[in-house]
Amino acid sequence: MLYVHGVNYKPRPGIGKVSGPQPIPTTLDYDLWSGPAPVMPLMREYLHYDWHWDWLYGNGDMGNMGIHYMDGCRMAVGQDRLPSHVISIGGRFGYVDDGQTPNTQIVYFDYEPAPILFEVRGLPKDKSLLGNSWDAKAMDSYRGMQIGVVVHCENGYVAGNKAFDKDGKLIQQFKPATPDLNSNFIQAVRSRRAGDLVGDILQGHLSAALVHMGNISYRLGKAAPSAEIGEKIRGRKELANSYERFQAHLAANGIDLAKTPAALGPMLTMDGDAERFTGEFSPDANKLVSRPYREPFVVPEKV
Repeated sequence: MLYVHGVNYKPRPGIGKVSGPQPIPTTLDYDLWSGPAPVMPLMREYLHYDWHWDWLYGNGDMGNMGIHYMDGCRMAVGQDRLPSHVISIGGRFGYVDDGQTPNTQIVYFDYEPAPILFEVRGLPKDKSLLGNSWDAKAMDSYRGMQIGVVVHCENGYVAGNKAFDKDGKLIQQFKPATPDLNSNFIQAVRSRRAGDLVGDILQGHLSAALVHMGNISYRLGKAAPSAEIGEKIRGRKELANSYERFQAHLAANGIDLAKTPAALGPMLTMDGDAERFTGEFSPDANKLVSRPYREPFVVPEKV
């Protein structure tokens, strides 16, 4: 296995920009809706759904749609722990609105034996996986794929439930190995046996933690010229190729990175046992691992 590629290429429009606090629906218990977050004035047009693009409540599209495929990426590398390092590049491009989270993002997790490369694109043009760094003939079999997981190996790749050789010839098609997870959960609730679950809660925790790791690197990042970003990631081939696609995607959507540069996040180091960042940047990074909880919506230190 060379690397695992998660893709979430889903067009997202801007969410608009309001001039001041918006009214809270009278049918809503806003205190309960806010939960552990502080009760703040509503500073976006739509209360529901668009909370995904506000750091106080959401994690952007990597934590919204992308998490469904982060699971597959992590399971492909076969690791039940967090990676040692993470770095993110991204930005919110193409519109001026009340959203805060990136709509174009790359996150690189240096898992062994193969890293995970996860890409988010929210603008409408140039959403194909193909680019200068791809063999067009070999990639024909999943041309136009916009959401999913691709496992790249020495002699081919796996996309969806199909394995292909280097020339894009179908080698094998796999049948699902697990039952429907919704039905399985109900089965386990009824049986009261945790062993009946095919997806333990730890799996959800680890995949969600990857989303947070990527976003923490991004949030600590600073705008940087493309040349500086290219030099920073030059030694990691898959990441460098991904940044080429990142630039091509933005150019196709009329974004000039010289005028609106991307944010380059720091390479963060993770202690997989403690699940806390260590080394350089760790004081600031660990502040974003959790949040101050608002009473009574408090998660205790020991559950």
